[in-house]
Amino acid sequence: ALPIYYVVDVFTASTHDYILFFTDTGKVYRKKGYQIPESGKTAKGTNIINILQVESGERVQTMIHTRSIEDDGRFLFMVTRSGTVKRLPANTLKNLRNNGIRALRMDEGDQLIAVRETDGQQRILIATHDGMAICFRESDVRPMGRTAVGVRGIKLREGDFVIGGVRAIPNTTVLTITEHGYGKRTAIEEFIRAGGEPQHRGGYGLKGYQITEKTGKAAGVQLVEEED
Repeated sequence: ALPIYYVVDVFTASTHDYILFFTDTGKVYRKKGYQIPESGKTAKGTNIINILQVESGERVQTMIHTRSIEDDGRFLFMVTRSGTVKRLPANTLKNLRNNGIRALRMDEGDQLIAVRETDGQQRILIATHDGMAICFRESDVRPMGRTAVGVRGIKLREGDFVIGGVRAIPNTTVLTITEHGYGKRTAIEEFIRAGGEPQHRGGYGLKGYQITEKTGKAAGVQLVEEED
C-alpha cells in the first residue's frame, strides 16, 4: 500500500523568519524562510529530504516559525504521545547544525506530538485519544536542557495516548475533532477549576469529550478564536 501523506501545519512566514522543524523522534532542524523553495498553488512541492537532512523513517511532526531564536525568556514546550512534557529554553537551539540536534530524549516507542512556543507564563492543555484533557501552568515544569527526558504531564489509562497540546489562552475555545468527523468547541475556562486555578501536571485530567461509538475517539485538538 502507498503511504498516506497529509498536511501537518500551515502558517504565514517571511523570507527571513527562522522555521524550526521538529520530528517525531525528538530532533529539531532549522531553516530560513527563503531556503524553502517557492512554488504555485497547484505545484506538488519539494520533498522534505531535499531541504532537511532527516534520517530514514523520521517524520516532521510540527513546525514553529520565529524572527529570532537568541532571545532570553522564551521556551519551547514539548508534549509526547505517552504524556511526557518538557520545557526547553529557546536559546539552547541557537547553534543548530544542518543535520539537526536532539531537543528531547524519549523512551522507545514514544513520539513527539506537539511543540508550542511560550513566554514562561502560559497554561498548557493536553488532550488524549479517549477524550481526557488536563490544563496546568507551564511553570509546573522546570526548564531543562536538550538531553533531559522530561516529566509526566498527564497520566494515561491503558490504551489511551496524547493527540495534542496547546497553550490555554483565556477567552479562547478548544476545538476537538473525532475520528468519525464530529467536532465541538469548548471554552478554555471549562478546563480550569473554580477560582481560576488550573490543575497540576501529572494527573488524569478531566473529561473533555464524551466519546461514543457514533463519534469515534478524539483525533485532533486546536485552540481557536471566533474569527478563525
